[in-house]
Amino acid sequence: MDYEKFFADVIEWIHAVNQQAGQHGMESKAFWSWVVQSSAELCVRHENNKLALLQMAMMFDWLDEVYAGRG
Repeated sequence: MDYEKFFADVIEWIHAVNQQAGQHGMESKAFWSWVVQSSAELCVRHENNKLALLQMAMMFDWLDEVYAGRG
């Protein structure tokens, strides 16, 4: 796996998360649907490498904690 490309994609994804949250709000179905779909796409782009899967699961958990006010 190209780790530099992967982590660059993660950084881009985080910026896109902020845009989606601003556009839809974290409480919206549209936001969480986008999070799930875009996370899956990123993992597929990196051949479902175990690091990619674990990283994106961690990012989802982090967003969930932010939404719940614990992050």
